[in-house]
Parts: sequence; C-alpha cells; structure tokens
Amino acid sequence: MTDSIKIKIEHLFFSYQDRFVLRDVNLRIAENTITAIIGPSGIGKSTLLMTLNRLWETIPGAKLRGEIEIKFQGRFQEIHDRNYPLVTLRRSVGMVFQTPNPLPMTIFGNVSFPLKLAGFRKKSEMGDRVEQALKRAYLWDEVKDRMNEDALRLSGGQQQRLCIARALILEPEILLLDEPTSSLDPKSGAVIEELLVNLKDSCTLLIVSHYQDQVQRIADAVFELAEGKFVPFDIRQS
Repeated sequence: MTDSIKIKIEHLFFSYQDRFVLRDVNLRIAENTITAIIGPSGIGKSTLLMTLNRLWETIPGAKLRGEIEIKFQGRFQEIHDRNYPLVTLRRSVGMVFQTPNPLPMTIFGNVSFPLKLAGFRKKSEMGDRVEQALKRAYLWDEVKDRMNEDALRLSGGQQQRLCIARALILEPEILLLDEPTSSLDPKSGAVIEELLVNLKDSCTLLIVSHYQDQVQRIADAVFELAEGKFVPFDIRQS
C-alpha cells in the first residue's frame, strides 16, 4: 500500500433535474488501495462512481460542478477538461456494475470486445491478453476449454468475474465497482472479494457496498455518504 494520492475530488456538486445529490464533496483516494463507499440506498453512492468515468454525461438533466483530478503517469489530469478525450479516460478507469452484464456473444468475444473497440487487431497477442485478464479475474481455469461458448451460459458468479476480466483487459489504473457481489451467493462473493484484494497491486479500487462485514474484510479506507457529503467512517467501531 502507498500513501500516494490517486484521485482528488474538490468541491464537487452534482444534481439531477436541479435536485442536488452530492453537495461540496471533497475526497482524497490513495492509489493501490480499496476504498469503500457506504450509506443508505438511493443516496448518491453510485452517482459518485459515475462522475469518475463521466458516465453521468448520458443522463438527461444531470449537472456537475467542481473538480475531479486523477493522476495518470505521474501527473494529475482534470477529467472533465473539454480537451481531455473521453475514450482515453474510459481506458484508464474501468467499471463493473451490480448485475453481471455479459454481452450476447462468446466468452472470448466478451473479454476481447474492449480491445476491438480500441482498434487492437493482433490476433495472437489478443489471445494472450484475454488469457491474462481471465487469470487475473480467477476465471481462466474454469473457461479455458469453453472460450467459444455463449457467455450467457456461465453461472452468475462466473458472469461477474467475466465482466471484471472485460474491465481489466485494457489494464485500467482505476476500477470502479458498484455492489459487485450483491447478486451473488456467499461462495461466489468470497471469490470476488479475494480477487479484488489481489488487484490492489496493479490498480486503485473504489467499491460501493451495503455489507459492513465485506467492508471490514477488504477495505483500506471507508467513507460514508450522509446529506450529500462524504465523511471518514471507522468500520471497526460500527
């Protein structure tokens, strides 16, 4: 773990249809850590994740002001700068959603899809990249002989790990996870938790979670959202 800051959020305000969800948020996220965001449902936790990869820009009536800087290659970049390409941001900041969302194609096609979108054409190297991503997601041994099968035939836990592999294929520096184990059984959830802890060596993770026992097991820092603001939370005293 390192104390180096990866993400700086300053005076962030966010609203939908003029209703404020986030008010004057100020956060510092250390790199190569797992930071958990907790709080009641519908209060804005997922919204914070969407501000970090600009997914919010697709929502009608959404407005943002404030600054979000992320350190890429040793230098901080304001990610909402109009001159900063969205495609560059999305390659460095991956996201995994609450419900697994495999594409209606093969296992190989799912994991390789971001590479194809990025214009990657070397088939031999693509295969190596897919294998590496699946290994990092703890899924390779279960699917290595099934790469041409429909990904929708995988179990729920396998589908979620497939989505994590898809997010990892471009080797992001940050991984955002919105309740990644809430739709899984305890055994599958435990596998996800273990792989997230091991991913800290190569990226910074932000996770929205309702489970305090999960947060206790894997998080290095915890922030609670209350009345539109985030405050440090000592999970050991909960």
